[in-house]
Amino acid sequence: MHDVEVIKAKKNKFDDSKGKRATKIRVAPYCRVSTDSAEQLASYDSQVAHYKQKIEEHPDWELSKIYSDAGISGTGIEKRIGFKEMIRDALAGEFDLVITKSISRFGRNTKDVLEYTRLLKKHNVAVLFEKENINTFTMQGEVMISVLTSLTQQESESISANVKMGLKMKMKRGELVGFQGCLGYDYDKASKDLVINEEEAVVVRYIFDRYNQGMGARIICKELMERGDKTKRGSTKWGDSTVRGILKNEKYMGDLLLGKTFTVDPITKQRLDNKGEEEMYYIKDHHEPIISKETFEIAQGIRNKRNCNMEKGRAVRYSRQYTFSSKIKCGFCEGTVGRRAWNSGSKSKKAVWHCIKSSKHGKKYCPDSKGLSESIIEQGFVKVFNEMCTNNTEITEAFILTVEKSIGESQSKKELGKLNNQLAQLEAKIQKLIDLHLDGAIDRANYENKFIDLNRDKENLVKELNELSFTASEKKAMTDRLKVFRKYFDDKKPLKKFDADVFNAIVDYVILGGVDGKKDPYLLTFILKTGLKPRISVKNDIKKESKNNRIGKGKKIYSQLLDDTCGDGL
Repeated sequence: MHDVEVIKAKKNKFDDSKGKRATKIRVAPYCRVSTDSAEQLASYDSQVAHYKQKIEEHPDWELSKIYSDAGISGTGIEKRIGFKEMIRDALAGEFDLVITKSISRFGRNTKDVLEYTRLLKKHNVAVLFEKENINTFTMQGEVMISVLTSLTQQESESISANVKMGLKMKMKRGELVGFQGCLGYDYDKASKDLVINEEEAVVVRYIFDRYNQGMGARIICKELMERGDKTKRGSTKWGDSTVRGILKNEKYMGDLLLGKTFTVDPITKQRLDNKGEEEMYYIKDHHEPIISKETFEIAQGIRNKRNCNMEKGRAVRYSRQYTFSSKIKCGFCEGTVGRRAWNSGSKSKKAVWHCIKSSKHGKKYCPDSKGLSESIIEQGFVKVFNEMCTNNTEITEAFILTVEKSIGESQSKKELGKLNNQLAQLEAKIQKLIDLHLDGAIDRANYENKFIDLNRDKENLVKELNELSFTASEKKAMTDRLKVFRKYFDDKKPLKKFDADVFNAIVDYVILGGVDGKKDPYLLTFILKTGLKPRISVKNDIKKESKNNRIGKGKKIYSQLLDDTCGDGL
């Protein structure tokens, strides 16, 4: 018979056989109230006093530390500093038991309550909920927490829905809801209305006036900082987004739009811009305006014309005010080329297209670029088009045939059909495998291995399908472009003057400036939609234009010049 050595058990602080602790329990009460009101803060003080007394009543308990959060909503953990400190200390082994008034004091959504009670339990820390009489160290406690927390979350969501309904009713009555303050207006608590702050209103009027005169947001920002004007928060630093926000704010013409944002989830408190998901309420003549409706509408018209997005660090225009808008790139820095007015207001005024980096920020940012008049670019296109129609028809025709041949008789439809059939077969196999596993005809290990293989094959097939679909659409687009291209060149009719319709039909974009043996800021490269890239240097045309202007022969030699040309090119 073997000798057996008995290794005695180490006493846990919980003696499960007797339901008592073997040593003193280190207790950490957690207190929380939801608002900063005097009544709620008094409740908080009462909770602290209650737990001190309760611990004194239990000889086997000793106070570790009281954790608390005052004036913090129970639906989210992020802002509850005391709660997060308590969790950190628990994981560090600072105490054995958390005691709190109720589940709703601990947290108001199922996910958070279960996550943190289980985390604490894993580290041998129990949570005692007084109101519900639940101890998380028991299995019954785990089940009860799941049920009760779900009810608590429903209550939180119900309260949120009621609040939301109340706010909507206020909006329908035209009452101001959720005003965060804006430059030029203060909120009068007595009248519950917006009152003009005349000192700030001066700045608002200046912004609209300068914008309507043709200045861009960046220039206005610079001027405001030079003037020492302050934002609503008192800062003398201005950003483009601040100015743009003012320019589109309907409050400045006396109207009010309510419901611009909405809460997605009452638990996470996440808010999003309202793009039609929820109702909005528009009230005309709600308060005294700072600017006239006419001034506001003029600004919105300019905003729509300048509507642009930043793509790869370059401004890309959505609404094209001119034929060449968003169609010209700098051949030296690859940046956007913008339209500017030279000698604006004089008889010799003209529209010029220039690299924005150079014209806005300084020559050093693109030293080789130069401005080129709109008329010269138009003349350059006419020359290139006529050259292709008359002298280079064989080259043009050969190019078109080459592109058509490269497209070829597309097998894309057949290939797509074949791949779609393979995908359908794979999905059927996956479904059959799932059915076999559910029926117990295949064990879990074999099921998982085969499922992984089939799913990997499916992912590869879907990827191949996507690539082939993209190629097919590209080929169709090129075929359509070739048809348009042929339409213009088969007529072999040269242009007598610039035609914007012809330009837009065949030109993808234009490169202003580049290298042709040496740097040439007057080199124009027209990137056609078929891929052809005819180029021409217009240096001699510029000399002729300058000479004509000097001797007074230059009448209106460019098209589409408006008096309200944007001062910053965008």
